[in-house]
Formats: sequence, structure tokens, C-alpha cells
Amino acid sequence: MNKYKVCVYAICKNEEKFVDAWVDSMSEADLIVVTDTGSTDKTVEKLRKKGVIVYSEEIKPWRFDVARNISLGHVPEDVDICVCTDLDELFQKGWRKLLEDKWSPEVTMANYMYNWSHKADGTPDVQINYFKVHSRFDYKWQYPIHECLKYIGKGPEKKVFVEGMILDHYPDPAKSRGSYLGLLELAVKESPEDDRMMYYLGREYMYKGMWEKCIETLKKHLSLKNAVWREERCASMRWIARSFHELKNPSESLCWYYRAIAECPYMREPYIECAQKAYLWHEWHIVYFMVEQALKITQKSMTYTNMGYCWNHTPYDLGAISCYHLGLLEKSREYAKQALSLDPKNERLRNNLKIIEEKLEKVGC
Repeated sequence: MNKYKVCVYAICKNEEKFVDAWVDSMSEADLIVVTDTGSTDKTVEKLRKKGVIVYSEEIKPWRFDVARNISLGHVPEDVDICVCTDLDELFQKGWRKLLEDKWSPEVTMANYMYNWSHKADGTPDVQINYFKVHSRFDYKWQYPIHECLKYIGKGPEKKVFVEGMILDHYPDPAKSRGSYLGLLELAVKESPEDDRMMYYLGREYMYKGMWEKCIETLKKHLSLKNAVWREERCASMRWIARSFHELKNPSESLCWYYRAIAECPYMREPYIECAQKAYLWHEWHIVYFMVEQALKITQKSMTYTNMGYCWNHTPYDLGAISCYHLGLLEKSREYAKQALSLDPKNERLRNNLKIIEEKLEKVGC
């Protein structure tokens, strides 16, 4: 018998192709409540046919925090656990029991694993520790975009991590993020001292290829007194380094990668991203060093985004190539074999291993 009343709630617009799979995935909840913000396709019709409670709301000007707070307001007051998802996200089976087993009356938020993207074979790529499960009256959404939950409860906030509760993201590649930059600029205008929004704005400038604006904005992020989260500071430094690389300034790029490593020496990302850039610069000693240091890190972060290329064949591939150019052929072969074992259908990796082994034969090893 279920111990708590669980409600999934969401906002949507023109997402009819996701409805069937999403509702099936969320059906372990006691009820599903969706706030539609102006669909012109069959989204609302399909949701209602599958038993979902649907409200229609017009939100002008558009803001994600306003939309999500309205949608949260439609959740019945007797609900114990609120689960916010989007229609392009699917829970793996059994999530309800895992959540209830970990929840207790004093808990206010549950964290869980979020597979933000997937490889071609369906296995996870980019992974994040996610946060959108919460008690009914202790939170409200804030920020016009990249919205998050702000604690407004009266007692102490208590979070738990639900091992095995996994949400998979299967986004629509045709979906535009054209509104993101404007909403982020609005967010920073509203809260110029907010480190979270300043970080996201700088990152968005990077996504847009606006390298100078990215550098300027992320330097502002690093200067803010509340910008103390080391993992996010490290990310800002990584994006500044990438921007300097794109501006054909490898020395500044390398300096910022070193700063990122110093900020978070326990994450693979700054090492591997530096190695990737050093590969392009043909700085084989740097590539080799960065790979060696990254591979000493064996645990993914439980608090920040884990980039897939830091945990797949990429570190070993970079190691194999750098060792080959440095004349460390035995080490190169070892790395190449490990890379191929992680991606056995990759013909380039197979050919690289063949080249390394032929070179070893020539030198008599």
C-alpha cells in the first residue's frame, strides 16, 4: 500500500508526440496534472483521453517560473509529494516505490539521477543530480528561465537522494532555444548580483558563439560574492578557456584551464577539456599529463553535471594518440585497447590500434 499521495505536474505546449510515453511513465503517481500554455495540436485532447487533469493558461509575457508556479498551484493541497517533469522526460520503472521508501514526513526535497542526454546506443551520456521532487507547500519556482525551486518553508529544509530513481531526457532536436538569451538577459537585469543567472547568461553567450561576451559575463560571475560553488566556478573557467581557444588565444585558454583544475581538481571535466584543446594545438605532453590526471578520478560528481566525453572512450583515445606522438608506444597500445573496449564498433579506434601495433612491430617491441 502506498504511504504518500504523489502527484506529477507539468507544463506543456504542442507536445502531442510525447504524450503516450510520458503518461505511461508517470502513471505510478496517484494523479497527473498538466498546465497547457497554448497548444494548437492534439496535446490537450490526448492527455485528457489518458486520464490526465489538464488546465489551460495563457502566460504573457512568457516566463518559466510563472508558468511552473501556476502549474504547482493546480496541484491538490492534500498531495504529499510533488514531482515536476516535462513531457520529453521519462522515469524508469519502479520510481514511485524507490521515492516512497526514501521519503519521510520531514523531507522537503528528493534528488535523483537525470540522464540529460544519451549516446547512439541508448546508454547515458551527460548526467545531472536533479531536484524537481518536493513537498507541497515548501517551495516556489524562481527565475524566468533555468528556473529552480526556492525553499520557503518554515522549518529546516531536508533533502534526500533516491538511489535508483532515474529520469531520462529525450528532447525534440527541432525545439528552439531562441527565447533563452532574452530571458537570461532579463533575469540578470532583474537580479544583477545573482550568481546562478550570471553563470547561465555567460554560458548562453558561449552557445551562441559570442566569445567576448561570454568571457566578460563569466568573469563577472566569478567576481560575485555569492559565486562560491566550486563546481560552477570551475565550469565558468572552462567556458572562458573555450572562448579564448575560439578566439585563437591558446596561452590564455591554457591559463584558464589550469585555473579550472585548481578550482575543482576532483572533477575530470577540466582535465579532459584541456586535453582536447591541447590535442588541437599538438601539445602532446599536455595531452598526456591531463589524461593521466583525469584517469586518477574514478567517481562521478554527485553535485554537478557529468559530461559523457569524460567517462567514455575519449580519455583513453587522447592518451593513445599523445603517447604515440611521444614515442611511448607500449603505453599508447594500452590506451588504444582500452578506448576500443569502450567503443568496439568505432572503426577509427580500431584503425588507430592497428597503426600503433604496426609501429611496435617495426621497432621490434
